[in-house]
Amino acid sequence: MIQVRELSKLAPADRAVLMRRAEQDISSLLPTAQAVIERVKREGDAALVDYTRQFDAPNYTDEHLKATPDDFAQAREAVGPDVVAAIQHAHDNIRRFHEEQMPEPMWFMEVQPGIMAGEKITPVASAGLYVPRGKGSFPSVMLMLSVPARVAGVERVVVVTPPNEQGKADAASLVAASIAGIEEVYAVGGMQAVAGLAYGTQTLPRVSKIVGPGSSYVSAAKRLLYGVIDVGLPAGPSESIILCDESADPRLAALDLLVEAEHGPDSAATLVTHSRAVAAEAERLLPGYIAELPEWRRKFVETVLGGYGGILITDSLADSIAFVNEYAPEHLEILTADPFSTLGRIRNAGEILLGPYTPIPTSNYCLGLNAILPTGGFGRSFSSVSVWDFLKRSGIGYVNREGYETLSRTTATLADYEGFPAHAMSIRKRNEIVGVK
Repeated sequence: MIQVRELSKLAPADRAVLMRRAEQDISSLLPTAQAVIERVKREGDAALVDYTRQFDAPNYTDEHLKATPDDFAQAREAVGPDVVAAIQHAHDNIRRFHEEQMPEPMWFMEVQPGIMAGEKITPVASAGLYVPRGKGSFPSVMLMLSVPARVAGVERVVVVTPPNEQGKADAASLVAASIAGIEEVYAVGGMQAVAGLAYGTQTLPRVSKIVGPGSSYVSAAKRLLYGVIDVGLPAGPSESIILCDESADPRLAALDLLVEAEHGPDSAATLVTHSRAVAAEAERLLPGYIAELPEWRRKFVETVLGGYGGILITDSLADSIAFVNEYAPEHLEILTADPFSTLGRIRNAGEILLGPYTPIPTSNYCLGLNAILPTGGFGRSFSSVSVWDFLKRSGIGYVNREGYETLSRTTATLADYEGFPAHAMSIRKRNEIVGVK
């Protein structure tokens, strides 16, 4: 059953559920995560191997941990030339986009005569990229993480990704890593991989930052490791809003509603419109489209459209836009008569895709935008993964004698007021030493 709601008639409790969507309560997983982290910290590779045997590959050994040059070569042969070409095309677009994000490596401004302030931009020393596997293969996620890390100039980029039952990393993901220039890929995932990146093991290096989406187990481990390592963007179950007015083609709206819904039963996909005609026709079309999907994906879609997603009818386009801004979706697709005008009224969304020729799948793979996006309402305060996830800023200051003379009295006055006598003494005795009144 496809859930059809009217925004103005939603009870507060129902609206709260809709807004929360599938935010996962990971508190029950924290004790398990703590035990895994402590064991990895204590035992290193032995813990990684044992956990991977339990959850992924029963015959896994420490020899499976790091992908070999032969693994990379065999991966390219396994996926075939068409997939390699598609990955290369996507990589090139993603790289062009992220190259445009790169800031000047250093800048200065004159605050006052003799007073210079600026910033120096440098990459983090090392980064660990978490590429999930689940039931599928995600070379697109590999590209979305590895390309900005490489463009940013991170000296050491390593990837962790859960192995298949044979203990090997996914072939298409290895191809994507190779095209992006990544040579260190470790076939290990879950809580144990995150812990290994945070503390280092005999094989897996310790890194400065972890970036990439994962399961609720991965999220639990990241929560406990916050403060030990930068755990990056909060990214949870997939979600989308298809925003339509009366001009939208219901066929396109219905098709694109399925995109994020097929990721899993905890996803959220909602068609938001004030047009009852568009809503009714999309509702009519959806069962036929859903029936064309393979059974396991069909079940995901049916769960989502009958639960956290579906069709939401509002009273006006303004109300639809207000709801979007409150919801802050991961993916927002705008199917209105003038999408650029609508764009000006959107404040909160991980990404905003305009018009009938910019569907979510194209952005997910090869438009160039980064598809690792904030979920669960974090679009109100977080941005998509970018080169900035792999860069840091250092403030730079330079003051000459003339500038110092204009700042010394202000500095000492504020130091006195805040109760820092050493700060004030540094200035007043400096004045005597350098001859400044």
